Amino acid sequence: MSAEIINLKQARKQRARDEKATRAAENRARFGRTKAEREKEERLQSLAGEVLDGHLREAPTSPTAAADEAQPPEPDLKTPR
Repeated sequence: MSAEIINLKQARKQRARDEKATRAAENRARFGRTKAEREKEERLQSLAGEVLDGHLREAPTSPTAAADEAQPPEPDLKTPR
């Protein structure tokens, strides 16, 4: 009953290399998209947002839009009275 003799230093280094390769493969799968794929995804997200905004009952108002409505419009000085 003899066991195989291994060098622990080499075994540790090999295990670290294997773990690094596994992490690299996971990152490639998660982040490895081409520029065309990223642009397509952005276009689809933009289109989805526009479609969703198109179904709103009222146009979204910003705080500056509310302030603009509160002030009376300036008179048009170019036209004669």
